[in-house]
Amino acid sequence: MKLSSLFRLFMAAGLAAAVTAPAPSAQAENWPNWRGPNFDGSSSTTGLPSTFSKTENVRWMIDLPGDAASTPAIWDERVFVTTTNLETRALEAIALNRATGEELWRLECGMGYQQDDRSNFASPSPVTDGELVIFFFGTGDLVAADLDGNEIWRRNIQQDYGQFAFLWTFSASPLLFEDKLYLPVLQRDVAVNGRGEPEGNESYLLALDPKTGEEIWRVERDSDAVLESKESFATATPYTWEGRTDIIVAGGDILTGHDPETGEEIWRTPSWNPDKIHHWRLVPCATAGEGVIIIPAPKREPVYAFKAGGEGLLDDDDRAWTSNSSKVSSDVSTPLFYEGKFYVLDSDRKTLACVHPITGEVIWHGEIPARAKIESSPTAADGKIYFISHHAEVYVVKAGGDEFEILHEVDLSERGDNTVRSSIALAHDAIYVRTHNRLYCFANTALAGTE
Repeated sequence: MKLSSLFRLFMAAGLAAAVTAPAPSAQAENWPNWRGPNFDGSSSTTGLPSTFSKTENVRWMIDLPGDAASTPAIWDERVFVTTTNLETRALEAIALNRATGEELWRLECGMGYQQDDRSNFASPSPVTDGELVIFFFGTGDLVAADLDGNEIWRRNIQQDYGQFAFLWTFSASPLLFEDKLYLPVLQRDVAVNGRGEPEGNESYLLALDPKTGEEIWRVERDSDAVLESKESFATATPYTWEGRTDIIVAGGDILTGHDPETGEEIWRTPSWNPDKIHHWRLVPCATAGEGVIIIPAPKREPVYAFKAGGEGLLDDDDRAWTSNSSKVSSDVSTPLFYEGKFYVLDSDRKTLACVHPITGEVIWHGEIPARAKIESSPTAADGKIYFISHHAEVYVVKAGGDEFEILHEVDLSERGDNTVRSSIALAHDAIYVRTHNRLYCFANTALAGTE
């Protein structure tokens, strides 16, 4: 692996002298998937640095072989990233030492770079349960390995279930939850740009055995949406409320809740697109907290909130609230739930809203002085909210409180950083920020547990 000169400088200075990472503490959580340990963007990790930059509080920084929108996954002493390789055109999975950034192993998972000019095939994020780590790519390649990099199984979803019928590149991340690997494939029913069957393409929710890759069940998940509005890039969300766990699937102008054991649909919402507008593809995932499930409708439409625990076709009694879309909306970013509040980042307007989960009251609403759109999803820990713009401008906002307050902002951009989308991972007292071709680990100077 090519290491940056800055990383070598820090290595020479002895700031990353430990070869193995310290044992996790009670205040240091893993980050096993792109939305973190609670599937809502939050972590209980503390001790994060108050400020950081290209030269301040850098534990390590590495160059990556290509760009990607995927978010790193962190488990104990390892950091997992997926990436393109601009030289070989391979799709790769890389494991790094959490303490030093040293490359531990690398797997070639597929070939290809992009099929459209807005993203590439390395947008889905890796997932791990501490025994296996699983990598998925927009080509349909799905690869499982143990934490030492030994490949356990691989398959290709397009080869097994049919070519994806998406206008843009399919980029949902798999969900690894309680011994099942879930992947929603919500696509249009007719071919687009020569992709998919001329008609009859089925949308479905797939559950696999993570140890073998074998199918446990596959259920149809259709909707009345039309054309591009059938397409979803959202990862499934697990949520347990009053003793019942639902796997929540967003897309096709609706939410549905499914039984984790069988895939059977338990409930679905009314459509937020009754006029059947055809270009409302869905990017954000559902987020849940305090017995409320929220989903932003696309294209500057409202955020819809539903009470958890419903059955059948939900109605007005099951709706908790609907936002004023001029204040609370999100076309791309998945909302955050942290310490009893929802936080909704509007990528186009570059605003962040803090929302009461039960009433939908906007507690505060602030403007972000970014030069570019913000399509990463906010994450939070240690009383702070983190996100990054297309131009690699990182913002840290105070969580909670009565008013919007930016605590820190820093420009990490390099030449060519103009569509950075990776969300920021927070684990083991450190902040992991991916720009186009670099991965930073920011932390206080001393490694946790080594003082």
